[in-house]
Amino acid sequence: MRIRAGRHTVEISRPDKVLFPAGGTRGRTGGGTDETALTKADLAEYYRTAARRMLPHLRGRPLMLERCPDGVEGECFLQKDVPDYFPDWVHRAELAKEGGTVTHVLCDDTATLVYLAGQACVTPHRWLARADRPDCPDRLVIDLDPPGHDFAPVREAALLLRDLLDELRLPSMVMTTGSRGLHVLVPLDRRTPFDDVRAFARDLADLLAARHPDRLTTEPRKAARRGRLYLDTQRNAYAQTAVAPYAVRARPGAPVATPLSWDEVDEPELTSDRWTLTTIGSRLDHDPWQDDRTVRGRSLGPARRRLEALRTGG
Repeated sequence: MRIRAGRHTVEISRPDKVLFPAGGTRGRTGGGTDETALTKADLAEYYRTAARRMLPHLRGRPLMLERCPDGVEGECFLQKDVPDYFPDWVHRAELAKEGGTVTHVLCDDTATLVYLAGQACVTPHRWLARADRPDCPDRLVIDLDPPGHDFAPVREAALLLRDLLDELRLPSMVMTTGSRGLHVLVPLDRRTPFDDVRAFARDLADLLAARHPDRLTTEPRKAARRGRLYLDTQRNAYAQTAVAPYAVRARPGAPVATPLSWDEVDEPELTSDRWTLTTIGSRLDHDPWQDDRTVRGRSLGPARRRLEALRTGG
C-alpha cells in the first residue's frame, strides 16, 4: 500500500495487519465496544487526514514513539532513538541525555506522520519544548488523574484549575488524553527553564489542592490520595513527554486525545475516551484551539508574583 503525502510517497507494509481487534471495550467508563477491527492502513489514513490539525503541535518537537507491531493487545514499547533504517527525509534532533545523547524523530510534515504509522507507531508523545531550545518549554501541563471511573471529578477539577489560572492571568487550553483524564496546558514564552516551570506548576497545584483538600491532592503515592483526584505536574521536566493532540492511544477502541473548548468541559457526557479513530470525523473540520494557538506564550514572572500573593494571603 502506498500513500502520497506531500513530496513523498510512503510505503505501508502489511497494511491489513490488525492493530485494534474488533470487540474491544473502550476505556475506563465502559463507553461501548468497537465492532470493526482497525488495521495499520486505517491508522495511516487517519494520521494523513489529521495531519493538518496535528502538525502545528508536533513541528520541531522531539518525539517518543509508542509502537505496537503486534497490535495493542500484544507487546508495545516506547522508543526514543531513531532507527538507522528510517529514511533520510525524516527530520531528526540529537539532544543531550545523562551520559550521552539521543537522536529523536521530529515530525515536521505529513509524510513523516504517515511513515510513523506504517512503523506501527500508534501514539506519538511530544516534548513540551522544541528541539532548538530544549531546556525551556513552551507548554506547561497538568495531568488530571482521577481516582476511579467517575469522570465528573475530572471535569470539576479542570474548571477549578482554569479559574485559578485566570486569577493568575494565564491563558489555558484543555484536552482529553484518550486514557484516564484531561490535560490542562498553559502556553509559555520559552524563556523559563524546566526546573522553574516545574516548581511553578507544583506550587500552583499545591494551592489548588489546599483550596479543595477533600477533592484534590498532589500526593504521588496512590495509597495517600484517599479517593481524591491527583494533580500531576511531573511531566514538566526535561525529556518528559505528553501525548500529542489528536494522537490515537494504544488502548482498545482506538481513543483519540482530543482538544476541547472550555464550554465542552461542562458537558456531562464528556469522558477521556469520548472520541475514537472512527468517531472523531467532523471534529477535524474545526479547531477548538484556533484562537488559543494565536495567544502569545506567557512569561511566568508576573504569574509567579501573583501566585505568591495568593499563597501568602497578600
